Amino acid sequence: MKLNYRRTVLIGLAFLSISGFWQIYDSIIPLMLQNTFHLGETLTGTLMAMDNVLAIFLLPLFGLLSDKADTRIGKRMPFIVGGTLLAVTFLMVLPAADNEENLILFLVIMFALLLSMGLYRSPAIALMPDLTPNRLRSKANAIINLMGAVGGVYALLMIKFLVGSGKRPDYFPLFASVGGLMLVAVAILFLTVREKKVAALVEAEVKAYEAASGEIIDAAVKESEEDVVKEAMPRDVKRSMIFLLASIFLWFAAYNAVTTAFSRYTGVVWNMEGGGFADCLMVATVAAILSYIPIGSIASRIGRKKTIMGGIVLMSACYFAAIFAGSYHSAINIAFALIGIGWAAINVNSYPMIVEMSKGSDIGKFTGTYYTFSMAAQIFTPILSGFLLERISYRTLFPYAFLFSVAALLTMTQVRHGDSKPEKKKAALENFDLDD
Repeated sequence: MKLNYRRTVLIGLAFLSISGFWQIYDSIIPLMLQNTFHLGETLTGTLMAMDNVLAIFLLPLFGLLSDKADTRIGKRMPFIVGGTLLAVTFLMVLPAADNEENLILFLVIMFALLLSMGLYRSPAIALMPDLTPNRLRSKANAIINLMGAVGGVYALLMIKFLVGSGKRPDYFPLFASVGGLMLVAVAILFLTVREKKVAALVEAEVKAYEAASGEIIDAAVKESEEDVVKEAMPRDVKRSMIFLLASIFLWFAAYNAVTTAFSRYTGVVWNMEGGGFADCLMVATVAAILSYIPIGSIASRIGRKKTIMGGIVLMSACYFAAIFAGSYHSAINIAFALIGIGWAAINVNSYPMIVEMSKGSDIGKFTGTYYTFSMAAQIFTPILSGFLLERISYRTLFPYAFLFSVAALLTMTQVRHGDSKPEKKKAALENFDLDD
């Protein structure tokens, strides 16, 4: 049975719209909070952490609600369409609140915008496994991740070309370009993928294939807790798990600090204006995309742990080098390309190590723990790094990222389990199958 690539690309349009949104949100909202409303870095970081705080509650909630929904257009599509319409509406109003310098209105709209994105983020991600047979989901998830990368690159291009110079440019053209992308992407998805019809078609295709081949390709094994004997995780494996989770927290703290504050850092330290900062982030994103396949090949030879540690060393070296960059230079793009490669090396291999260690125990529980630690880091780091930027200097950003990255390297040295040399992917696309 073969993957329907056209349908998977269309399903990926929802993730494309989400990635485009978060790219401008993380890059531009801090600039608005600082340059228009003159908020301190600590308060700005606290507000930027709010989306992750809300996500902890909203993503499981709306994922569960969509699981139970049953409408004429499907169970995920009402959330995707409704959430997109609400999000784009609030996205278009946000620049007006910025222009009017009305902080209360701005924060109310920002909160409503985050609620709207939470409404459809989980259902949008769940749509792919709903409409894809189990055995084909690895390739499908690879395509979904590529679609997300396209959305992120599009947003960065719009930042580069549509954000004018000066402290307070008019952001409406930028927000309109991304809002338009979100509307068009979800409209195409809604018009081309009839959720209920496709779900029925996929089910029929699976049954026909299984009947013809005698092979079960999409068995959903649902066992009650009484039927499953879960072994207690051995003490030495648990120790490795703790150190791996600590590493996850630390490298997310380092990376997220840079991505959240970078648009402000470039203006204050490197005297860059407009959307020029987007070049570095775009280079990092494209480099990560191009490196997934070779990283998968490297991990199959030397193992996941060494590949992760190599990625951490690469990122740490680049953070350290950036400390001494007094102004923007084209060579900085090389450093960001290496950061993108290092981040890809980490992302491709970290979650599979969690799964490897939790085999025979409770994979679901530790998957949730993985996301809890990564989300906690993204709540913690904008606040702490923002405090340092405000109270000491903007120059603390890259030393902060360097120290947290080195700490992640040290904790990874204590991880003794969960390493393996994964089998070489049968298809190149499977190297893009991430769980971050």
